[in-house]
Amino acid sequence: MTIKFHPHALERIKERGTNKDEIISTIKGGEEFSAKFGRTGYRRNFPFKTMWKGKRYNTKQVEAYTVKENKDWIVVTVIVKYF
Repeated sequence: MTIKFHPHALERIKERGTNKDEIISTIKGGEEFSAKFGRTGYRRNFPFKTMWKGKRYNTKQVEAYTVKENKDWIVVTVIVKYF
């Protein structure tokens, strides 16, 4: 399986505080769930224990939304939650 990134997802990665390695780890080892528009979502929690936008958080949850194209997974967007 090859994981590719849509330009929209690359922009969201930068602004939401994650990186490609975390996204790939989320897809390969996270919880899989069905999402809107026939997409597949993946969710994974990471220890964080640092500051994000002026507030300290212990956990970062990464969600990657993908579509299957031939044998590839295309990451179309990324959501990051801090708690």
